[in-house]
Order: sequence, then structure tokens, then C-alpha cells
Amino acid sequence: MTVFENGLIVLHLRADMVQIGEMAPGFELPDTELKMRTLGEFGGKKIVLTFIVAASSPVCETELCRFRDSWQEISELGAQVVAISNDGPFANKAFAEKNGFKFPLLGDYTSSTIRDYGVLMKDLLHIKDYNAAKRSVFIINQDGKIAYRWVSDDPLVEPDYDEIKKFLK
Repeated sequence: MTVFENGLIVLHLRADMVQIGEMAPGFELPDTELKMRTLGEFGGKKIVLTFIVAASSPVCETELCRFRDSWQEISELGAQVVAISNDGPFANKAFAEKNGFKFPLLGDYTSSTIRDYGVLMKDLLHIKDYNAAKRSVFIINQDGKIAYRWVSDDPLVEPDYDEIKKFLK
């Protein structure tokens, strides 16, 4: 949870990762069209919330293209894919347009939502203060609770897409 004081982020109370059964932390992040999107607007469906390391990186491109190619099947299972990167909306827009994503790609350029979910990867590629999201997937049920969690400390490892689809069934 992010605490604000006079409009500034003061403290992130959550140092650990969200747990299955907990309420999913809310967010308000810009999409590729600069529209602010919230977790609540995707209510009524299960949400496949995927955090990617960096827009346009090869493994992230493979991952989101797999979700793009499974989009119809995931939709038929009553779920919505939402992707979050710590890139800004302009980098995300170029990435989304290049790959024809049919789901929202949101920019968490302050990493506040990434921290709220407990998936911050510090010093990516051993570069001091170059932070990103750990590659991770959360499934949020219609009641807003975390039902599934997969997180990798290795940015080169992809999630098990079949396991995610099986869980949605």
C-alpha cells in the first residue's frame, strides 16, 4: 500500500508479496492512450494481471504475444488480460502497436503498483537503481482477491501459459 503525504509518496507499507486470498491492491495507471485505468474498471471478470520486465525486451515480447494469441480463449473463460510494465505510456504504445495487443498495457513508471504487489526487481542487470518488475502473473477473482500467483526472480523465465489457462477453467 502506498501512503501519500502532501501529494508525495512517503512510504510503501508492503515489503512482501501479495498472498493468495488477499485483496488485490488497487491501482490507477496510464494506458497507451494516456487514459488513466483502474483495477476496479475491470471488475466483473477474472483478471490475468501480468507484470513484465521491460517493453520491447525479447522475453516480454514473447510473453505478451502468447497472451495476445490466447486472448480469445482467455476471454471465453471469462477473464481479461491486463499487463503492467515500469515503462512510460509512449514506450508501451510503440510496443503494443508493433505487436497488436488487444489488452491494456499500463505504465507504472514510478513502480508504485509493482511495489504494492511485492514484485520489484532492484538493480536489473546489476545496474544500480535500474528497477523493474519481476516477471509475474496474478489471477484476480471477481471478488477482487488474489486466486493465483506466479513470480520469477529470473527475468528470462516465462510463465506456464497452459497452467494459467487451466486455472481459469
